[in-house]
Amino acid sequence: MTTEELQQQVFQTIKSKIPPHLSAAEEIATILDISADSAYRRLRGEKTISLDELYKLCVHYHISLDQMLNIQTGAILFNGLYVNEKSFRFDEWLKSVANNMAYFNSFKQQEFFYLCKDFPPFHHFHLREIAAFKYFFFMRTILHLPEFRTTKVRFQDYPDNMFELGRKALQLYQKLSVVEFWNIETINSTIRQIEFYHESDIFESDKDVFIVYEALDKLLAHLEKQADLGFQFQIDDKEMKPLGSFQMYYNEVLIGDNSALIILDGAKLVMLSHSAFNFMTTQDQAFCEHIDGHVKNLMQKSTLISSANEKERNRFFKSQRDKIANRKKALKV
Repeated sequence: MTTEELQQQVFQTIKSKIPPHLSAAEEIATILDISADSAYRRLRGEKTISLDELYKLCVHYHISLDQMLNIQTGAILFNGLYVNEKSFRFDEWLKSVANNMAYFNSFKQQEFFYLCKDFPPFHHFHLREIAAFKYFFFMRTILHLPEFRTTKVRFQDYPDNMFELGRKALQLYQKLSVVEFWNIETINSTIRQIEFYHESDIFESDKDVFIVYEALDKLLAHLEKQADLGFQFQIDDKEMKPLGSFQMYYNEVLIGDNSALIILDGAKLVMLSHSAFNFMTTQDQAFCEHIDGHVKNLMQKSTLISSANEKERNRFFKSQRDKIANRKKALKV
């Protein structure tokens, strides 16, 4: 590959990462601290970019030169941040999630394929009771914050600003064209968390446990209605005004891994979650194509339970509601 070809390929990759409403030349000019005219000359190939400029662009846009040059190292470049328990702020984490959703929405065409090993975190914010429980669980059990070690779940202690930030992320997610893949374990992890806190006497009363299960039941009813209609809508919207499209698949055998394939105006991006809060992303072409193939294979081996297929949809959601009903019966309320 010649220097000119590499430069052209780098700029093509950068353009695919910049939302359509933004000027690639102006973005590049800002990063390189040059004029827009100088950036245009580099984009047109009239001026060769320096190694220092190439480095700045690759770092900013997370571009792998190994991939560009077809150097087979077996390495895959991911971008992400690790949660630091000492400095972690849940509000800042929610803002970063909302910013990602806003970025995805800035493209004309977006598809969000979500492999749900666990309950998708966006859905926590449909209802305050679920969001409050999950917040407490994350703070106490995942991050081990000392101020939560001796307290019990109290819905009234859940900060309003946390719920509003989560609602913002959810509302942006609802604008996307979403395809979710569920399995038998998707809701089980949340039920196990509730039962663990119940058995460990971390709820103030069985009534509070009942409240969380009631909210979970209401959320399932909302998701079932979304699957029936084939689009997302706000849980408190009686008119059910359509937002982004919604498809749901169920697979009885394969268990997902909380990964997501996002396609933005044809460009593919993969997001992987790990260690509860952390997530990392990549646009590595080979890896994204591999995940794209996995998603297509998963579609063929799963049951579509949205829009059509009413019988399978009813069977799936009934099985989930039965799990909740059995646990509510065991409570002393």
